[in-house]
Amino acid sequence: MAMCSTRQLLTTCVVVALSFYLSHGRENPSFKIKAVNLGGWLVTEGWIKPSLFDGITNKDFLDGTGLQFKSVTVGKYLCAEAGGGNIIVANRTSASGWETFSLWRINATNFNFRVFNKQFVGFGTNGNGIEIVAVSSTPGRSETFEIVRSSNDSSRVRIKASNGFFLQAKTEELVTADYAGESKWGDDDPSVFVMTIAGRLQGEFQVTNGYGPELAPGVMTDHWRTFIVEDDFKFISQNGINAVRIPVGWWIASDPTPPQPYVGGSLRALDNAFVWAQNHGLKVVIDLHAAPGSQNGWEHSSSRDGSQEWGQTDANIQQTVDVIDFLAARYAKSPSLYAVELINEPRAPGASLDSVARYYKAGYDAVRKHSSTAYVVMSNRLSSDDPRELFPLASGLTGSVIDVHYYNLFSDVFNSMSVQQNIDFINTNRSADLSFVTTSNGPLSFVGEWVAEWAIQGATKEDYQRFAKAQLRVFGRASFGWAYWTLKNVNNHWSLEWMIKNGYIKL
Repeated sequence: MAMCSTRQLLTTCVVVALSFYLSHGRENPSFKIKAVNLGGWLVTEGWIKPSLFDGITNKDFLDGTGLQFKSVTVGKYLCAEAGGGNIIVANRTSASGWETFSLWRINATNFNFRVFNKQFVGFGTNGNGIEIVAVSSTPGRSETFEIVRSSNDSSRVRIKASNGFFLQAKTEELVTADYAGESKWGDDDPSVFVMTIAGRLQGEFQVTNGYGPELAPGVMTDHWRTFIVEDDFKFISQNGINAVRIPVGWWIASDPTPPQPYVGGSLRALDNAFVWAQNHGLKVVIDLHAAPGSQNGWEHSSSRDGSQEWGQTDANIQQTVDVIDFLAARYAKSPSLYAVELINEPRAPGASLDSVARYYKAGYDAVRKHSSTAYVVMSNRLSSDDPRELFPLASGLTGSVIDVHYYNLFSDVFNSMSVQQNIDFINTNRSADLSFVTTSNGPLSFVGEWVAEWAIQGATKEDYQRFAKAQLRVFGRASFGWAYWTLKNVNNHWSLEWMIKNGYIKL
């Protein structure tokens, strides 16, 4: 900065310097973000906006749907013997992992069935080739099936194989694809099974593959254009929020032609978000919410079938680093870029500490190639016993932040708590948890997700207000800040917009 030789020039220089400091969080240590997550926008989560899936044909059968089949004649469930790599039998009296078949959707009527150990159901090579097994690691024509439902009872199904015949349970130990003809759907038909849907996924993979390449682009473009708009940024800025945390998926780096089934357009929406943030004085935290292969096996990381495969190869880690490099390069010069979160909620033990640490160091370096001021956020691993396990790495990296997510949900311990016990848990347990990761000489602490929702039934408005106020007070001690999950949600208390407009939260 140039020397200032007069009082007027000095005043001007101080104003310019102050403006610079206020716009670069690293130089203004007293600044903390009070943010809201823009969940369900650029990375789909069906529970946030269920109507997004309404137009999908045969929407019961999306990728990752877990199906269980009970033979009406044998009276027992189909099972991948030993979890896979063996024959399919019909001898289990109850259904669990080996008896659950995960769908891979080809189109509205044709599917692959993936079993517990990740093989696909198909024809065996022994005998006359009609015996059903689960041995193939990749699906082909012989691993393709059609599910035919009874018009009178949608839980009664027949499974048609690629040879044109239906599967039947001949005995408890023999399942074949050689039943021909129509069915009266009675209990004497060995090709009829009672189907139970044991689980669903409703993420980005499910919605784009569900609509297919012809319809998905229009559906997603309309969603991105209407779900979050500039008026939302105006509302945010006028209600005590100074930042947004924006979840994105790894496919955004391949926009406008990402790998199928993903569709282009989310990058344009993110570009718009940066413009809107600058227009309304908001900071942006880019959050890589979905990494290639899925870092936690959940729908919000765009897992196809619940598998968690991120971080298992050097190539996969490098692919993820490349996404961070792309995002940092694109937005480094934006005055609104405040931080880049390298990945959201990697889950132990599938995401090993070694893989996560190696990735975080490479991802940090990728951000620093393009920005010396943006914070680099590192999400703690879920299901890890040590909240400080990233400290040896992060403490040596300037501008590093540890992200922790605190919900009074998702654990049985909260199910029987009263209103006051929930509030006491925040004031005592969460306060201690946060203090443990908030140190004077380590990385900054960030409560990147929290919500004023709980397992309480029939709570009053005042109860919610007290619960929210307690969290705001405790999480306000995080040295980097906090972010509410999320701005918009059909479930009212998960929507900060609804909570503010209805007087449940005041910032």
